[in-house]
Amino acid sequence: MSNIEPQIAIDINANAQQVSAAIALLDEGSTVPFIARYRKEATGGLDDGQLRLLEQRLSYLREMQLRKISILKSITEQDKLTPQLEQAINAATSKTELEDLYLPYKKKRRTKGQIAIEAGIEPLAEALLLQPDTAPESLAEKYINVEAGFADSKAVLDGAKFILMERFAIQAPLLASLRVFLQQNAVVKAEVIEGQQQNGQKFQDYFDYQEAIGKIPSHRALAILRGRNEGILNLSVEVEQDEALSHPAEQIIRDYVQLNPKGVASDRWLASVVQWTWRVKLKLQLDTELLNQIREHGEDDAITVFSRNLNDLLMAAPAGAKATLGLDPGLRTGVKVAVVDATGKMLAYDTIYPHAPRNQWQDSLKTLASLVTKYDVKLISVGNGTASRETDKLAADLINMLPPRGIQKVMVSEAGASVYSASQLAALEFPDLDVSIRGAVSIARRLQDPLAELVKIEPKAIGVGQYQHDVSQSKLSQQLDSVVEDCVNAVGVDINMASAPLLSFVAGLNTTIAQNIVAYRDENGAFKSRAAIKKVARLGPKAFEQAAGFLRIHQAKNALDGSAVHPEAYPVVEAIAKHSQCQVSQLIANNERLSNLDPKQFTNDKFGLPTVTDIIAELKKPGRDPRPEFATANFKEGVNTIGDLKPAMLLEGVVTNVTNFGAFVDVGVHQDGLVHISCLANHFVKDPHQVVKAGDIVKVKVLEVEPQRKRIALSMRLDEDIPQTAANNNKPRNTHQGKPKQATTSRATPRHEAKPQKTAPINSAFADAFAKAKK
Repeated sequence: MSNIEPQIAIDINANAQQVSAAIALLDEGSTVPFIARYRKEATGGLDDGQLRLLEQRLSYLREMQLRKISILKSITEQDKLTPQLEQAINAATSKTELEDLYLPYKKKRRTKGQIAIEAGIEPLAEALLLQPDTAPESLAEKYINVEAGFADSKAVLDGAKFILMERFAIQAPLLASLRVFLQQNAVVKAEVIEGQQQNGQKFQDYFDYQEAIGKIPSHRALAILRGRNEGILNLSVEVEQDEALSHPAEQIIRDYVQLNPKGVASDRWLASVVQWTWRVKLKLQLDTELLNQIREHGEDDAITVFSRNLNDLLMAAPAGAKATLGLDPGLRTGVKVAVVDATGKMLAYDTIYPHAPRNQWQDSLKTLASLVTKYDVKLISVGNGTASRETDKLAADLINMLPPRGIQKVMVSEAGASVYSASQLAALEFPDLDVSIRGAVSIARRLQDPLAELVKIEPKAIGVGQYQHDVSQSKLSQQLDSVVEDCVNAVGVDINMASAPLLSFVAGLNTTIAQNIVAYRDENGAFKSRAAIKKVARLGPKAFEQAAGFLRIHQAKNALDGSAVHPEAYPVVEAIAKHSQCQVSQLIANNERLSNLDPKQFTNDKFGLPTVTDIIAELKKPGRDPRPEFATANFKEGVNTIGDLKPAMLLEGVVTNVTNFGAFVDVGVHQDGLVHISCLANHFVKDPHQVVKAGDIVKVKVLEVEPQRKRIALSMRLDEDIPQTAANNNKPRNTHQGKPKQATTSRATPRHEAKPQKTAPINSAFADAFAKAKK
């Protein structure tokens, strides 16, 4: 076992044996969903979250291990490797610590200190350290070298200063101490660049802003970094200090190299060495490091937020396999209409013009009524874009004019529909169909089964992120793909109905195999058994092992083929059936018989108690969908635009996005409102995701409306009166402008919530930045 396993074990709260087993499975080609579900005995029950983190840390630590080997080789070739240094390098736990240790041995460009050494000035630098009671100027005269560019004592002393400064600046313990000090004491300051006030209005809350670097939330960190990148803000890292004293960082350097004043001749010169070491050599380097750290933390946080929201959206309740009418609202261009059957196959399409300027309301109702009757439509899916509330009213009138048919209308998010419409996938599926009609098809299907439809869209286009365009796009894509994979495998896939994009996320499969499955299905008809899947081109034994348990075949001869029981475990079920003196089919959903079983009786060398317990649970509810029951929000009648909103109005809405500073809620007015974190509950909320998730139906109270700026402040604290400040101005409720005030015990401002010195109001920079991030 290497030293990697113990490190990862600490990170994921497991033991080294569990980690070692999981690494072995990953190395042999097993996927995270497969390991989490079907190899619990081996890993001691590590879940998919732990396994994803393990996978990430394994990649990081293996890269670092390769870097250690390279560094040790380089230092060995220089004949400078000591046992102590080797031990320190092998014990390093971060890339930063490792590179600090390598700094003294790293090949460098020709520096001023190196030039001074070449000119023979290094003995002078040593002498000034060892003989501090000798006047520096008198010592320097011996080292004047006109040909090398050191023509006088001042130039020589500067050369000695660069030698010492560069030596001090590569001391790993010193760098570590300075980092800790800055992380604990530094603040980030943002100021508007002169002349950019007008261009940078969306960053106005950061024109004069500062916050402790260790406390700045990720969304504010990414906001100020975006402001800098767009040429609006200047950023700096500062530490509070007494102007009469030297910088605290200089004192840390002075203590480390033991150059505190001794009342001798060289005190002033050595003090200038320390000052130069900080101001010239280290400050910019460490400031850049710290800003990069808050950027990386902000990116990680933003990716986590996006991942959570995407997971919640993909795992939203499906309305079910019913004939559905999809309506893609529009005004001048009309409302695009598509009807799909219970399997998502398009049956008919049209375009109607119920709204201005044509106002063909009655004609539109007749067209829709004909389609609903002909295809026995049970669901109406209305996109939430332009003219959505007007189109929703059209759907309501349609339901009222028809005989009772149990039709349900639902407004769904259009996010990503246009991306799908213009995609190569949509073009292959509907080559002769107008792009706008393809959007209506997608709107209908995403009501039937959000997961099956949304996997066709690049996750970044779904629009549930926080500063998603400011983060590493490769890292974001990798994380989001993992979320999609976990969701698809958690639900399972009907292999006889699934699209190639959906199949491609099944554990063990890829785009090519998924396309081959669809092609085989088209040519040979529906799969009759899981065993038949092995006939698909390029689907080998390993891919089958990984995928089989997540692929469902309903109405198969073997009832287990429609369950999450893996084919490798069928003998266990047969043993249970034999023990119960019945057929396997008679075990399915027979809770009374299954509840009387003792799982321990059916364990063996291959299948332990966790797997047998899972098998029995699956037999009780075979193919159970882990997603919640379907429910819809009821938007308030007569509230169709932001201008219809009034303070204190109570509404029902759908959570569309959850960020670190609050939740955005669609209340049916074409503009999401923000429930700030301080307004999510009647108690302190550290993480909004603990209270709400994307897709939740919530009741909210309108706090504040700014129609001209398209901003809506909402609260989920329904029993609380609206503060006058919220009704009359634009100030934030749990933040403020200017210097920090004393914390209060007000319910509107929890005393234990940190307050930055300059922050964005509830519906100000947050809403602006998020609105831009959604585009």
